[in-house]
Amino acid sequence: MSKQRFVIDTNVFISAAISPHGKPNQVVFEAIRRGILLASTETFEELTTRLQRPRFLKYITPEKRDAFIQFIRDKSQFIAITEKITGCSDPDDDMFLEVAVNGQADYLITGNIKDFPPSPFQGIPILRPAEFLEIELSE
Repeated sequence: MSKQRFVIDTNVFISAAISPHGKPNQVVFEAIRRGILLASTETFEELTTRLQRPRFLKYITPEKRDAFIQFIRDKSQFIAITEKITGCSDPDDDMFLEVAVNGQADYLITGNIKDFPPSPFQGIPILRPAEFLEIELSE
C-alpha cells in the first residue's frame, strides 16, 4: 500500500511550531504518521524565512524553531515543479497548488482556504486543519 501524500501550507506549519497543543500541530503529526509531507524549495524557503521573523520569538525559542524546521525538512519529500499552476486569489499561494499537483498529493491543508480555488482542485481536496482531522483517512 502506498503512503498518502500531504501538502501543508506555511500558516499551518507556523501555527504548529508556536502552539504545540493546537489542531495545526495535530495535523502535522497525523500527516507524518499517515504518509509523506511534500514540499518544494520555494515552500520550504517560505517556512524558514517566515518562522525566523522576530515577532515569533515570544512564542518559540530560536533553538526550538530551528529544531522544528530541521524536523520538517527531514520528514519532507522535495518535489521538482515541472508544471506551473495558477488558481489562487493570492498568487503567492500558487506554489502550494504546484507542489500538490506535481507531487500527486492526496490532500492540501491550509488555514487560509479563502485564497485557494474550490476544493477539490484537480482531484486534490483542499481542507482546513479541523476538516482534515475530522475525515476518515484510509489506512
